[in-house]
Amino acid sequence: MWEGIKLSGFADEIDTDLSKQIQVLKKLNIHHVEMRGVNGKGLVEYSVGEAKEIKKQLTDSGIQLSSVGSPIGKIKITDDFTPHMELYKHTVEIAHEMETPYIRMFSFFMPENESYDPYRGKVMDQMGQFVDYAKTSNIILLHENEKDIYGDMADRCLELMKEFYGEHFKAVFDFANFVQCKQDTIAAYEMLKPYIAYIHIKDALWSDGSVVPAGYGDGNVEKILIMLKDSGYQGFLSLEPHLADFAGFSALEQSAVEKKKLSGEESFTIACEALRKILERL
Repeated sequence: MWEGIKLSGFADEIDTDLSKQIQVLKKLNIHHVEMRGVNGKGLVEYSVGEAKEIKKQLTDSGIQLSSVGSPIGKIKITDDFTPHMELYKHTVEIAHEMETPYIRMFSFFMPENESYDPYRGKVMDQMGQFVDYAKTSNIILLHENEKDIYGDMADRCLELMKEFYGEHFKAVFDFANFVQCKQDTIAAYEMLKPYIAYIHIKDALWSDGSVVPAGYGDGNVEKILIMLKDSGYQGFLSLEPHLADFAGFSALEQSAVEKKKLSGEESFTIACEALRKILERL
């Protein structure tokens, strides 16, 4: 087993209701949550006072936030940045209220079928504003390699890291997102390993990009987790199942069960069990 490793996850994939999220997290012996959506809307859409009530419910249940799963940077690079910067400042207030230093964020959606190069300057300027504010606010931004944003491929993630990496800007490594971009995950890991501070656990198939449980796809999840363990990584492994329509459900059950739509609890549990099987081998 991997001493010191901490499991978390996007519990809004279990259910929209916070009480149900907590119930399943406790059942699975997970004591952290990467909070994105709660009680039907995004965490960052709540007031600080409302977030305080959410925090109390979590604390009373023995659950802490590993990160705010924010939508910051998940707008088009051509969109108006000013209102988004205000949302970011509010997100920082939410993170402080929730007592987590981490905010998951992105580097802007690029126009379809265009070169990313003409937008590099604007991306760096706007990301720089985020990072400067993080420095003055004691916040750590975690950049996720999301499909179709500027930092989707490993080389552009590396550009961002070389520009901004430090105490307040680090990398999330997401296996499935790289696979969906046709980015070899081993090469991506080797390129980004000095900058990685947080891991999203989901896997995907190279053939069609469909998301599968950890170890069932082409993300080299086990190989990279071994390398992370050997490097001394002791941060979060955050489950992001995306398995509601997982076609391999019948194979997992080792029976002739027809494909069915999984409940949130079922998909989250399958994702958790797949990860734990890998961790048992490490």
